[in-house]
Amino acid sequence: MDPQRSPNSAAGSGIELTQAQIVTLQALHARGYQIVAFPMYASHIGIRRGSCAALLAPLGNGTLEIYGTPGYMIGDNIAVRITEGPRSYFVWKKERLEATPERLAELATFTQDLETALLPRA
Repeated sequence: MDPQRSPNSAAGSGIELTQAQIVTLQALHARGYQIVAFPMYASHIGIRRGSCAALLAPLGNGTLEIYGTPGYMIGDNIAVRITEGPRSYFVWKKERLEATPERLAELATFTQDLETALLPRA
């Protein structure tokens, strides 16, 4: 362990987390999500499962919320979805990937499962 880092910081990010947020991340990991770093978004926690990813923002009340819109991965980056005419694509810089029904279904399941996992527990 790095003596300069708090034991309550997100892996490699320096983001300070509450015990409740750590428990939430552990629960996400148990559901098959990986905690990943996205250097462009250093103040957020990256979460990934399969080919989908999202950013989580720690809130002052000890919870985590989805920041922005979950997306499909192109390489090591979260792509955004765009629509051109009748077709949709996931785009990262000059790379593009067709938003097929299978990819859209995977992203919808990822998003719904993540939202459910982040609901407050009694």
